[in-house]
Amino acid sequence: MPHVNVKMITGRSEAQKKALTEAITKAVMEHAGSSEKSVSIAIEDIAEKDWSPKVYDVEIAPVMDKLYRKPGYKRS
Repeated sequence: MPHVNVKMITGRSEAQKKALTEAITKAVMEHAGSSEKSVSIAIEDIAEKDWSPKVYDVEIAPVMDKLYRKPGYKRS
């Protein structure tokens, strides 16, 4: 029962979020062997000024060695 939580800088349209949700759902189904009904996805908009203190510093930096995909940007 995969649950995916996507956090992004505010600014994407609902259409973009729906397209991203569909793409993630298909990828999870294909690569994790999950059924569509078992996949849930949340999208959280984060203000750019809040990215470092609320996301990078708390959820990315402390587990950098465990990330399967590391960010290619420098922290602001």
